[in-house]
Amino acid sequence: MTAAISFEGMPIPPRGVSWPSRLGWCGVLLLTACARALVPAGPRTPPSTPMVPPPALIVGLPAVPAVRGAPIDLRVRSPADNQLLTSRDSNFVLGSVGSGDVSLTINGIEVPVAPNGAFLAWLPNPPAAALRYDVMVARAADTVRRVIRVRAPVRTPLLSSGPLRVDSGSVQPLRGLWALPDEFVRVSVRAPSNATVLVQGSDSVLRPLVSGVTAAAGAATGAETGVDAAAVFATELSARLLADSARAPRLLVVRGRDTVRLNIPLVRALPVETRTLARLRSTSTIGADTDQVVNARTIIDGTYKWMLLNQTVVEVVGRAQGFTRVRLDRTLDVWVDNDDLVLLPEGTALPRRVTGGFRVTPSAEWVDVAISMGARPAHLVEPDGRTLVLTLYGVQANPEISPIFGNDTLIRRISWDQVTSDRVRVTLTLSQPVYGWQSVWDESRRAFVLRVRRAPYIDVANPLRGLTIAVDPGHPPAGATGPTGLYEGDAVFPVGEFLAQLLRARGAQVVMTRTSLAPVGLTERGVQARREHAHALVSVHLNSLPDGVNPFAANGTSTLFYHQHSEPLARTVQDQLMKRFGLRDLGVHYQNLAVARPTWFPAVLAEGLYLMIPEQEAAMRDPAFQRRYAEALVVGLERYFVELVRR
Repeated sequence: MTAAISFEGMPIPPRGVSWPSRLGWCGVLLLTACARALVPAGPRTPPSTPMVPPPALIVGLPAVPAVRGAPIDLRVRSPADNQLLTSRDSNFVLGSVGSGDVSLTINGIEVPVAPNGAFLAWLPNPPAAALRYDVMVARAADTVRRVIRVRAPVRTPLLSSGPLRVDSGSVQPLRGLWALPDEFVRVSVRAPSNATVLVQGSDSVLRPLVSGVTAAAGAATGAETGVDAAAVFATELSARLLADSARAPRLLVVRGRDTVRLNIPLVRALPVETRTLARLRSTSTIGADTDQVVNARTIIDGTYKWMLLNQTVVEVVGRAQGFTRVRLDRTLDVWVDNDDLVLLPEGTALPRRVTGGFRVTPSAEWVDVAISMGARPAHLVEPDGRTLVLTLYGVQANPEISPIFGNDTLIRRISWDQVTSDRVRVTLTLSQPVYGWQSVWDESRRAFVLRVRRAPYIDVANPLRGLTIAVDPGHPPAGATGPTGLYEGDAVFPVGEFLAQLLRARGAQVVMTRTSLAPVGLTERGVQARREHAHALVSVHLNSLPDGVNPFAANGTSTLFYHQHSEPLARTVQDQLMKRFGLRDLGVHYQNLAVARPTWFPAVLAEGLYLMIPEQEAAMRDPAFQRRYAEALVVGLERYFVELVRR
């Protein structure tokens, strides 16, 4: 079923027409010309004074200041003493020695030292028999030595001969698993490849597990070889066969005359006669408003995809590893954190969600599309150029009457589809690219409201004048640390201050998410920017790498975004950073980042440098370079808003 409300015949007023003091009211059923209220179509371009020219470009990093003759001060920042190495064969070691006129070796390998005494090495992992980095610094007769001991992952070898040993810690399922009775559950264990593994469920039937034989295990076909021959044995059983405490399930591992028996944690089989329902409950401390959402994921501990309204009622269909699987409609299950919901009493009925009409109410800065229904729905909003697609789960559409107040110039068409029996897709076609939106539940009207934001007026000669820009100096909490101990949160803070100064000089208002070196929560940063109606958010960061990634091959400059409507801003920012830094272009990327997830405005996160690289860390101590970083961001913002007018 498909239906549409079209605004295509409505005139679009010239840019710059102001919003009248009162909205004209149009007919409930027909879009008649009765006191038509003209709404600004988007950015305008009135004549004005010329834009402040960008500063002269300086490509490349400043020279690392030389430190000579200082006392040797050996500090290894990474790895930490007794750290577990997670890489396969190589890892980086970084730190500083206090002076640039020394020689440095690590495990006998010569390592270059930067003029300021910083160092970064990419080295083979120490052998298992000597898990340590022996760091030696020398200058003439002076030497300083330090030993950094590390750990490697320990895995018990499962030999193809001798007493039968099984990795009991590998047994799956884990404790705390919930599933529907007829749902298949993976049962697995790590054991020698020349063993036989059986599972016994509540019906007492013995069923074999199938081995995924590794290369090493393939070579270990005889009991006489005595080599490590581990393999993972697995099968799937229905949850009901793993849920009976009176006949608890178990694994039997057999080789020759040896048998090892392992208990399998009981699975909780959810009832099928009644639904198990829960109410979503955000654990956020940001206040009781629309910013409290529950993030849902496609897999356990995976990437956020859905931002569900607080207090939404959902069906529970599984639980595992600290997460609960909830059903949004008959064909879609997602995962939320266990702490983000409260189970409802047994027998609670799932709310019926049938829509009424779509009520469209324009105002000066946004347009509200209100969809009446009995309870909060699970939903997803997806921007795509000039369309905004709203998916409503567990909902049936019946919009017989749709009041339209005023002749809106932003939303040109509304169409809806009953995609499945309990999923509705509403498509808004806009007169301009999507700029921002917000999902709201209006309790007084029992309506889901999609608030669509208008793009601001833009003066192309002074594109930031009159706008509000959120400046987010990244971290703390967390963050990277460079070889000489420069912490990311401290390094980007002066960049944020320079950026604020440049923005104010161009006529913008600034929202600083962090005004000191104290920690600020990640979610709170975006919430603050939304509450102050920022027109864009730029988060300033420096990058680092995990164990096992070669920093000499992977470093560079990148800009990150989350929602599609933020990608154009990410590209103009990345372009300006590249022009000023001259580092490797790592490009523009989608990434699941808290500060980039707000929807009310474009939001990006700039990873200008890699703090772990000595030359790049040194640049971040230079006030002139800090200002250059800020200049790239402000010019990127200017270019974005100028392009917004032309799109």
